[in-house]
Amino acid sequence: MAQQSSLDTWERIRNNPKFQAFVKKRNNYSILMAILGAIAYYGFILLVAYNKEFLSQKVAAGAVMSIGIPIGVGVILFTIILTWIYVSRANTEFDAESAAIVKEATK
Repeated sequence: MAQQSSLDTWERIRNNPKFQAFVKKRNNYSILMAILGAIAYYGFILLVAYNKEFLSQKVAAGAVMSIGIPIGVGVILFTIILTWIYVSRANTEFDAESAAIVKEATK
């Protein structure tokens, strides 16, 4: 009996237009963040593969460090920031929205 009630609740949630809009918004945001991260990583790898001369340039005259090091660190920092942005939005907006949808379905 309790399982049937859970199935009914799930059907109400799944058929709710707010839930469908929420899933679409969340999926689009996830895809955008994944694409941005992939562009950063694969862009750096492509630079390593096809433009070693650029990456091997020194940061300044007489410097030991090449420009590839800060770019590599930048890629890592960029993806950490992307992750933080996604988690922040997921823990606030997405969690609140999903809780409201579940609450509405269980009334």
